[in-house]
Amino acid sequence: MNSQRFPAGAWTAAGSLGPVTSRQSEPPDTGSRIRIDLHTHSTASDGTLTPEELVRAARATGLDVLAITDHDTTAGWERAAAARPPGLTLVRGAELSCRWYGVEPSIPLHLLGYLFDPESPELVAELTRVRAAREVRGERIVELLRADGIDVDWTEIRAAASGGTVGRPHIAQALIRAGAVATTAEAFTPNWLGERYRLPKDDIDVFRAVRLLRQAGGVPVMAHPRATKRGRIVPDSLIVELAAAGLAGLEAEHEDHSPAERDAVRALAAELGLLVTGSSDFHGAHKTVRLGAYTTGVEAYERILAAGSGVGVLTDPG
Repeated sequence: MNSQRFPAGAWTAAGSLGPVTSRQSEPPDTGSRIRIDLHTHSTASDGTLTPEELVRAARATGLDVLAITDHDTTAGWERAAAARPPGLTLVRGAELSCRWYGVEPSIPLHLLGYLFDPESPELVAELTRVRAAREVRGERIVELLRADGIDVDWTEIRAAASGGTVGRPHIAQALIRAGAVATTAEAFTPNWLGERYRLPKDDIDVFRAVRLLRQAGGVPVMAHPRATKRGRIVPDSLIVELAAAGLAGLEAEHEDHSPAERDAVRALAAELGLLVTGSSDFHGAHKTVRLGAYTTGVEAYERILAAGSGVGVLTDPG
């Protein structure tokens, strides 16, 4: 299996070297520019496409580079790598469930880690702990729902997760099957999983997560850092501290960011010298966003390749 970095310098969608001018984060287009989506999920966590289906769908959508970033797991890496179609380069990563404990109550946030060593002992231990805690939390949520007469079944939910770690989207699908709600969006409203049946989960201290990713040769990028529609966000001062601790970039182009929030992320990244990404955060049927809805520019992508040393990208198998 070919695993290598692309040479430095901008390149076209066909893979040849050539002059390209682009922003670090840009919307998809149908021209000659390479299309890079660095934030997607499969059934290894809470997506609805298998790793094999994900890479095939990415190429069918016209993507040239795809990152698989399931929550707190690398379980989809091998399957995605084996199934990647001609024309698609695969970046292996994960989305880490993190928390900042500098305020009360603490604030959850996510780090996208790229190209890290999946066998790094400390990182493996933390991810294993977080996944186990997520399972316990999921079962407790189901118990609360059943106590209120909602006909959902933990065994059925585990089976529907296809071996992936159970998250709230899996429980949302069970609520839909039970007729309790009509849509995933309704399942995440305050009357349901958004508040009434929401329980806290164990996360990784964000500074520890940055350190562990760097220690494993990975490249940490903060996911959707200004998505106020998701809830509380961390202050710029924390991002300044994280940048000093090894944070490499910020995700600006994301469906949960308003135009003003995207501009704010880009401005902060420029001030701190951080790279800027754009990504779909694709979850399949759990969300309406499509693959490649937001993309990353070549310059930011090459900075990630240059910084990562845990594993290489898997280049076009064709």
